[in-house]
Amino acid sequence: MSSIGTASETLSSVGPIPKTMRAGVFRDKGIVRVEEVPVPEVGDCEVLIKVAACGICGTDIKKIFQRYVEPPQILGHELAGTVVAVGRGVERWTLGDRVMSFHHTPCGRCFYCEKRLFSQCKQYKTTGLTAGFTPNGGGFAQYVKAMPWVAERGIVALPDNVSFEEATFIEPINTIMKAVQKARITKDETVLILGCGPIGLQLLMVSNLEGPKLYTSDPIPHRRQKSLSLGALESFDPTSGKLVEEVLARTEGRGADAVLVAVAHPSVVTDALAMARPGGRVLLFAANDPVTKIEFPAAAVGIDEKEILGSYSAAVDIQESAAALVLGKKLPVMEIVTHRFALDRIQEALELAARPTAESLKILITHA
Repeated sequence: MSSIGTASETLSSVGPIPKTMRAGVFRDKGIVRVEEVPVPEVGDCEVLIKVAACGICGTDIKKIFQRYVEPPQILGHELAGTVVAVGRGVERWTLGDRVMSFHHTPCGRCFYCEKRLFSQCKQYKTTGLTAGFTPNGGGFAQYVKAMPWVAERGIVALPDNVSFEEATFIEPINTIMKAVQKARITKDETVLILGCGPIGLQLLMVSNLEGPKLYTSDPIPHRRQKSLSLGALESFDPTSGKLVEEVLARTEGRGADAVLVAVAHPSVVTDALAMARPGGRVLLFAANDPVTKIEFPAAAVGIDEKEILGSYSAAVDIQESAAALVLGKKLPVMEIVTHRFALDRIQEALELAARPTAESLKILITHA
């Protein structure tokens, strides 16, 4: 196994790579400390990326503030940066390439891959991007290493006209596109999106490409207004007690063809089923933690034939088409970025993401 200190014939780099780097290390429930840690060693068929920007995902917040994973870990998986070292055997990437990297890549050969259930693939579940400790993305550090299966199939090249900040949306937009496809959104359908946070607004952007009638709900007025600017016909306040009534009034009493749930509260699923028409679809995007329990009326599924769908993580077979939405600037992703924090302020950034203000939406960690 080669490493950063090995001879040039086994490792190419842009110059001397530092031995240590700054990283936001998850140390305890709700606590991330900026520490000096070793730069990952690069072995055969591996790639080292100097991180330029990394988005904060709701999954990061759950892992940190609910302690759904065990510390220490370096999280952050919505990242983009520059290739600064490549191990022996790497042919696809060269020094100086501007890239983003997924943290999961499936094998493409197993039972689940053949069924297009890539996120259930054993290799997919083995995180292939790390900044140290247990591999878990690593974008909250200055450098990350892509392991061989990710270096081969999970890195996307960035054109010069796409900023690193824009590129941080490639991974989440892939997950969103997968969800919209699973919900089978089509032209002229009525679609309701519950929650206008960063995920809900990205669901709105991608759904809008299919041409449905889009409605949203959120208790925060600024978020409702943002959804209107991004394509929603109307946006409702769920605290009014009239949300079901409003949706039924706009669908001749039937309910929405599809309800996309971008809120993690279990009670919202019951509401979503109430607002979906008979035979309609309810897609759960935010309810993906190992603790939450969901209850709903059995008749909604067993008699009204409503479908409850799940969608988790990205899909490799839409990797190019999903990336093209960002690289081709077909989605106004930067309109939802409200805050940028340097790595040294990561705790402040995470706390804002966990407890958003009236104005905050997508938050990025940027590296100098």
